[in-house]
Amino acid sequence: QIAFYDFECKLHAARRAGELTPEDINTLWMSIQGESLGDAFEFMDGYETFWSYIPHFVHSPFYVYAYAFGDGLVNALYAVYEEGLPGFEEKYFDMLKAGGSKHHKELLAPFGLDASDPRFWDKGLNMISGMIDELEAMEA
Repeated sequence: QIAFYDFECKLHAARRAGELTPEDINTLWMSIQGESLGDAFEFMDGYETFWSYIPHFVHSPFYVYAYAFGDGLVNALYAVYEEGLPGFEEKYFDMLKAGGSKHHKELLAPFGLDASDPRFWDKGLNMISGMIDELEAMEA
């Protein structure tokens, strides 16, 4: 999903600079996909046009930010859980019960989290960094 966001950003920037042909967009798509997936992925014939099958690029631009936000939020919540916040489970269930009735700022406050603070994102990213360190240690 992050690659989709990167594609949208670069596509809009390129379009501001001038008209784009389908081939231009295909090239941009493949560049972003290559950066994202690396050498571990072998693209099939026709993959260069897959961008055209994704309707939210047209109907709901930048819709994919919600996935990254959600992943970061869950990781930060899990980090707070791992830190042993008293009453975490009750607070968590209260957050779930609230559903979409409250802004995320209100929902996260009982956990001492604020998504507008860069340290919020660091919590989740540090958790992922720790997992990567564990995986790399397995290779040694």
